[in-house]
Amino acid sequence: MPLVLISGFPSSGKTTRSLQLKAFFASKIASSDDNRVSRLKVHHINDQSLGLLRQVYHTARAEKDARAEEYSAVKRVLSRDDIVIADGMNYIKGFRYQLYCEAKAVQTTSCVLRPILTVSEVHIGTPANKCREINKKLLADAENDGGYEEQDFENLIFRYEEPNGMTRWDSPLFTVLDEDETPPFDQIWEALVGSDGKAKVVRPNQATVLKPATEQNYLYELDKTTSDILAQIMAYQKDHVGEGGGEISVPGVEKPIEFPATPMTLPQLQRIRRQFITLNRQHSFTKSRIKEIFVDYLNDQFLR
Repeated sequence: MPLVLISGFPSSGKTTRSLQLKAFFASKIASSDDNRVSRLKVHHINDQSLGLLRQVYHTARAEKDARAEEYSAVKRVLSRDDIVIADGMNYIKGFRYQLYCEAKAVQTTSCVLRPILTVSEVHIGTPANKCREINKKLLADAENDGGYEEQDFENLIFRYEEPNGMTRWDSPLFTVLDEDETPPFDQIWEALVGSDGKAKVVRPNQATVLKPATEQNYLYELDKTTSDILAQIMAYQKDHVGEGGGEISVPGVEKPIEFPATPMTLPQLQRIRRQFITLNRQHSFTKSRIKEIFVDYLNDQFLR
């Protein structure tokens, strides 16, 4: 069922808000007469439930492994009959996008809950003094695993990528301030489950529906076709230096590629291409449709 992503500074109260949500969901499900709602289950996944210590943030490799473990745990239980509260760091927008895609792949809803201590303290790359004070108290408690080492804490604060409610994977976005007694329970329930137990139907993008590849040379065509389109884009941008926006017509595709106002660099385009290939490595749409689907994917990425 729905996926709730918790995102915020370290020691900002993410787990506290997660447990409040879990209790609310459990109460709502227990009191419902709707069969669709009453069979829902609630799962709370965080570092503690996965047995991960704060020391995993000492190195990039250990942190990457921790994210992979959270991703796998969420994916295992995510379904139309399960509410999953992903109470991890979730501070990297690319990781939030991955989880959003997983929710969309099983045709269920998702939202992001962002606990913050005060509005004035939320700045990208700026330390949050109140979070730091709380973290120091937790760290001083030898029996408590809730504190982060000072260097890890500052590093996480610096690298935090603030959710943006204008992007698809970060919306709907609910912000909870420190002075708020509870998250906006009713609004979150409405967005995820619906007031009548019937949330909006979520349809996965065709590019993210996994199907086995059946055509010969499919992977070769996937690689070559996407590479050729990127070459066409770079050639266009080279001929239109200093011009924002614009369109490129790809032979055999009805819709053009619509450029954003800011030109795309080759590394940015390559990253989008790699994501597309990874998502579609096992898909079975015909080779003749690779161009069309890749153009749709590019336009979707450019609009974000």
